[in-house]
Amino acid sequence: MEYRSDELLTRLLRDVSRSFYLTLRVLPPAVRSQIGLAYLLARTTDTIADTELLPLEQRLQQLEALRARIMGGTTTLPVLGSLAEKAGSHAEQVLLQRIPEAITLLDQTPEADRQLIRQVLEVITSGQVLDLKRFAGAAENRQIALQNEEELDDYTYRVAGCVGEFWTLICRRHLFPLAQIDDSLLLAQGIRFGKGLQLINILRDLPRDLRQGRCYMPAEALAKHNLTAPDLLKAESEPSFRPLYNSYLKLAEQHLAAGWAYTQSLPWGCVRVRLACAWPILIGARTLQRLKVEPVLDPKYRVKVSRSEVWTDIFSSVLFYPTPWWSKIARLNLTDAPK
Repeated sequence: MEYRSDELLTRLLRDVSRSFYLTLRVLPPAVRSQIGLAYLLARTTDTIADTELLPLEQRLQQLEALRARIMGGTTTLPVLGSLAEKAGSHAEQVLLQRIPEAITLLDQTPEADRQLIRQVLEVITSGQVLDLKRFAGAAENRQIALQNEEELDDYTYRVAGCVGEFWTLICRRHLFPLAQIDDSLLLAQGIRFGKGLQLINILRDLPRDLRQGRCYMPAEALAKHNLTAPDLLKAESEPSFRPLYNSYLKLAEQHLAAGWAYTQSLPWGCVRVRLACAWPILIGARTLQRLKVEPVLDPKYRVKVSRSEVWTDIFSSVLFYPTPWWSKIARLNLTDAPK
C-alpha cells in the first residue's frame, strides 16, 4: 500500500489508529491538521519505543534523536530504516519511513502552532523515555512496578494528560478565542480528561503489561493490600486485588466526569469539537462498566467495545445534540458526571 504526501494526515493516520481517526475527521479544518500532525509524530515516537525486537539502547538513541529534530535542536533526522523493518504492521513501517515528510509538515506549520506541537511532543517523549528506562530488564519473571501514586499520576499526565492541555490550547486559539471561559479550569479539566483515558488503558491492559514485566499499579498501594506485582500474574489474586482495582476504576470515572464537564463548558456552537470530545468519553464509560464486572487478571479476557457499540454512541450523540438529552448521554454510565 502506497501513501501520497497529502495522505499522511488521512489514510496513514486511519491505518495506524482507526479509533482516533474518527475523532480527527469530525474536527473543524482549522485545527484538524495541527492535531493530526501532533498525533502522527507521537505515534511515530511510540512505535520506536515499542519496537522490542531492537535493543533498548538503540531505541533510546533513535527516540532521543527524533525528539531533538522535532524540537528544532538539530536539522539531522535519525535513520529509521532498521526500525521500520522491525515494525509490527505495514502501516507502522510506512509511518517510520515517511517521518521526513511529517517533519517537513511540522517545519511548515505556523510558528505559534508549531510551538504548541513541540511542547506536547516534548512531554510525551519524556514519558516514553522514562518508561523505557524505568522498565529496562522487565520480564514476566522480573516484575518492575511503579513505586507510588505520584509516579502513576505523572505517567498518565506525560502520555495523555498533556494531550488534553494541547488540545485545549490549540482549539482555544483557533475556534473560540473570545469565548468567556475559565481558562485555568478548562485546562485542568482537559488534563484530567486525558489522564482518565490513559488510566482506562492501563486498567484494561493490565494482564498484558504484567506479562511484559510492567506493573503500573504502584507498589505502595499493592502493599497495603498485602500484594506484590508478581501476585497479579495469578488469577486467584483477583479477590484481594479487586478493592484496589475498583478504586482506580473510580478515579478513572471521576477523570472522565471532568472530561464531560469540559465538553459541556465548550461553546454550544463548537459542535464538531464537542462531538470529538464526547465520543471517547462514551466509549471509555462503556469500557469502565465492563471492567467493573469482568475478570481483570486473566489474560484470556480483554475488554473491548465493539464497533457496533461505537457507532451507536456516535449516532446517538449526533442525533441528540440539538435536544436536552445531549447533556444526559454521558451520565447514563458516569455516576460522577455533572448534572
